Amino acid sequence: MGPVRSFIDNLKYLLSVLFHNAVSARYAEQEAETIMFPRTVVFLLKSWLGKIVCNTGCVVFFTYRGVVVNDKAFQNLTTSELQQKGATIADGAVGSSSECDAKVRVISDSPSALLKLSSILWKTPSRAVSHDSCPLTVYVTTSISPGVVNAVGLRAQGDNGFIAADIERSSLILCGKGFSDANGVKEALAALSGPVIIARGGLLLCARVLVSGDSVILLFAPEDTIQRCANLLVSADAGVIVSSHGVAPLFQTGDSGGPYTFKLPTVAILASCDGSGIIPSVAKLSPGQAAYHFLAGYQNGKFFPAYSKFAYIDALELAKAFMSKLKDHQILSYLVNAEKGETSITGKDLLEMVPSMLAKNFPPFEPKGGELQEKYKSFLLSKFRGIPKGFSF
Repeated sequence: MGPVRSFIDNLKYLLSVLFHNAVSARYAEQEAETIMFPRTVVFLLKSWLGKIVCNTGCVVFFTYRGVVVNDKAFQNLTTSELQQKGATIADGAVGSSSECDAKVRVISDSPSALLKLSSILWKTPSRAVSHDSCPLTVYVTTSISPGVVNAVGLRAQGDNGFIAADIERSSLILCGKGFSDANGVKEALAALSGPVIIARGGLLLCARVLVSGDSVILLFAPEDTIQRCANLLVSADAGVIVSSHGVAPLFQTGDSGGPYTFKLPTVAILASCDGSGIIPSVAKLSPGQAAYHFLAGYQNGKFFPAYSKFAYIDALELAKAFMSKLKDHQILSYLVNAEKGETSITGKDLLEMVPSMLAKNFPPFEPKGGELQEKYKSFLLSKFRGIPKGFSF
């Protein structure tokens, strides 16, 4: 056990100093303390890393144990030292509701990078960030040396930059042009903020918001359907926080004159795609049925649990919490077949359905059994250890 214990102790020490703060590569190489460690450690760290390549060519890392390095790590400069080197600081939040948001501090060497991040985050007072119990920190370094690219094993692919999200330490590092990949940054910020939002009583859902008169509608739908509704959505970005205070978008909507937080939803619409004839055009769901269909996220033979691209969130726990929200706040839920035959649902179609939904004019969903129901069951049992009592097709 001696060598193993020594290896683990060394690894813990390495992780404790790795990326304490971020700074541009040229400052780190000139002034930061250097720590050497074996290539075996590098290999193990790389094996722990999950990597997602974004459309822009930037690379997003999600890791619970620190950021991948190669041969040596730098004890980087402190926040005050960064400011002496010309770094600037801005504050914001993920989520527009102050009760359930995640406060964010951004430290950058580039005004344009700060401007880009400021267009994503909701504005919040600096005092609120400095007094927050668990703020997130985003470090942006727009310069990236070839040595850094080689160190993280990206080579040519990393020349555009990369995004490293260290969930355990609530920090995000954007190197090179990583800050310009808005979708990658939002995905990483959502990953970091999820635990904070949930701890503060919020439910993070991969949904959009529609507003019809005095009614707020939560929409869960595949991307094709979202595109047909885009002009009517509060925000095209996937991601809302539902709490007892209402519904809050995760990121800025681009409409500075719009409301920051909406009241609790009246209706939740789960849009599915099915040509088998089993799923009707519109049907009312019980909370247990809504949770079951939400968990499956069925779309033309494929399943997308919780309709989510937030792969780091436990879909089953999310479905349980979703069912509780529906029950606690008496939110009506409906299953809509977004594509039946040659007919495709648009945003206008959905809004026209809302009055009938509120009047409960649509019949309840009555399962007919058969191949589709078995397909749901087979998938969910293979994906999750057990389906909670109360969930039903």
